Amino acid sequence: MELRGATPTQPTSLDPAAMGRLRKQAEELEGVFLNTLTKQMFSSLKTDQASFGGGFGEETWRSMQSEQIANSMAQNGGLGIADQMMGDLVKMQEAAQNPYNMTSKGASTR
Repeated sequence: MELRGATPTQPTSLDPAAMGRLRKQAEELEGVFLNTLTKQMFSSLKTDQASFGGGFGEETWRSMQSEQIANSMAQNGGLGIADQMMGDLVKMQEAAQNPYNMTSKGASTR
């Protein structure tokens, strides 16, 4: 499994399996976002056009088509949302693993 953009700029204490899980979660979240976008895009198309079949069948399968397109886009780089989230996800995971990090438990750093 390729970890596009998953390597933080700083060294991390997370193992490759944890990095893979974080990457998968980031891609899934981007997939949800892209699914919303594609559903909106398809909602403006008329289903009574003869060139695409139209009718009830097209309406029924349209949401599944949107989901598959969105997931495919996210797994192939998407809009870069997953890449941008990886740094923050890694920091949050490392903070959760460090029991001595008081800032992760809400203590003030001042």
